[in-house]
Amino acid sequence: MTIITRIALTAFVFNCCVSTVARADDTDTRPNIIYIMSDDHASHAMSCYGSKVNETPNLDRIAKEGVKFTNAFCTNSICSPCRAVVFTGKYSHLNGVLDNRDVFDGSQPTVPSILKAAGYQTAMIGKWHLHSDPIGFDYWKILPGQGKYHDPDFIEMGKRSTVKGYATDIIGDDTINWIRNRDPKKPFCIFSHHKAPHRNWQPDEKHKKMFEGKEFPLPETFDDDYKTRSLAATEQEMSIEYDLTKSDLKEAPPEGLTGEALKKWKYNRYMQDYLACIASVDDNVGKLLDFLDESGLADNTIVIYTSDQGFYLGDHGWFDKRFMYEESYRMPLIVRYPKEIKPASTVDDMVLNLDFAPTMLDFAGVKIPAEIQGRSFRPLVKGEAVGDWRKSTYYHYYEYPAWHMVKRHYGVRTDRYKLIHFYFDIDAWELYDLKNDPHELNNIYDDPANAELVKELKAELARLQKQYGDSPELAEKFLQEDLKDPKIRERVRKKIEERDERERKAAEAKESKANANP
Repeated sequence: MTIITRIALTAFVFNCCVSTVARADDTDTRPNIIYIMSDDHASHAMSCYGSKVNETPNLDRIAKEGVKFTNAFCTNSICSPCRAVVFTGKYSHLNGVLDNRDVFDGSQPTVPSILKAAGYQTAMIGKWHLHSDPIGFDYWKILPGQGKYHDPDFIEMGKRSTVKGYATDIIGDDTINWIRNRDPKKPFCIFSHHKAPHRNWQPDEKHKKMFEGKEFPLPETFDDDYKTRSLAATEQEMSIEYDLTKSDLKEAPPEGLTGEALKKWKYNRYMQDYLACIASVDDNVGKLLDFLDESGLADNTIVIYTSDQGFYLGDHGWFDKRFMYEESYRMPLIVRYPKEIKPASTVDDMVLNLDFAPTMLDFAGVKIPAEIQGRSFRPLVKGEAVGDWRKSTYYHYYEYPAWHMVKRHYGVRTDRYKLIHFYFDIDAWELYDLKNDPHELNNIYDDPANAELVKELKAELARLQKQYGDSPELAEKFLQEDLKDPKIRERVRKKIEERDERERKAAEAKESKANANP
């Protein structure tokens, strides 16, 4: 063999090896990420969390094949702020979305923009609700605003059109279709956000009669009288008894129904439609899981299911969310990733939606920006002990006065205690012993025996505010900015007038009773 022949043969073999390596490296083996988020899905309406009112077999499958978090909490229990926290990993006062009126600045570092820059394909399908166009996505198709359940409009890459069908099915099918048509050589991250089960709870035809006529067990706190609580609990406008509308109930109550019987009827009507909407979400999660199995993607795909926050299902006599009380503060979180998560595992450590961003970046092998305030819970789902994991959580709610009139408040929660401060038109503190009073019925803040405990919790609250860059002074700054709006000032004036009138009537009634019984 001549030298030229040997050189040519060597070059041929080398080129073949390089070519083979290139082909092997063409396919990026980093895990895919599917983040599924419903809207207002309470964890106690999932059978894997012990629901007494419905079954969610497909969601249960994620928990059975993955991990269930028993202590997952949000940082600000309302739609837009929670979404901004998920995308940025930063508290509301830093990501710019304090309430549902704020416009999200998508130019700040977000999970999709970081992953896209790192070579991931990114997509956003469903409910966006951030008042700006999505940034950082290769593809997006979103509901405008809250969106509609039936024949909804969608905005697809800037173009708006009406899509026939039911929103949950459309979002579910579009999620599968995007995954099916992606570039198979690159990993992907898709955010699949359902409108359901958001108010006003319109089921699809398939599930419309699923709970028709059904009566549900009443929550233990259904007839809560708020007697140890501050004015925050009594001045809310999210009562099953008084605040559900004709649009919510969709039919007139039986003739002659009054009092407690009418309240229970309203509760059942609300729950019938709410749970039927969840059934559609569960069905579509099942279709997605089946698709992952059939397409061979299941083993290398992280599936996350959660809600933007919790929700009241008649608890304390309410619907909606917003308060730091457990039912709205607590959220479902289940994750499946066969390569790292043991089936049917449980994490009891306290995690926040603040942690979702760093966790997704961690799984993708991407450096987590220093400005992200959350922490990856990847070690927790792998069963690793993390000695310095958080022992308390911080919460701050801002949207008042506005829908449902829940007061502004911030607070701290430990494994046993919760301290809440309501501020602005009231100045009130509440303290709960979650071990002895899990339903938060007995406010023990004013008990002298708890003075030292209050001192310790206030110190922890101050520590967390410092850690996350929040403070009472910053809260006051945001409040004063809101009060520049004359509509907000007028709502405050009316609320104070209503309170004064209520107190006047109560005083008159007390005096009248005293005069009648000297």
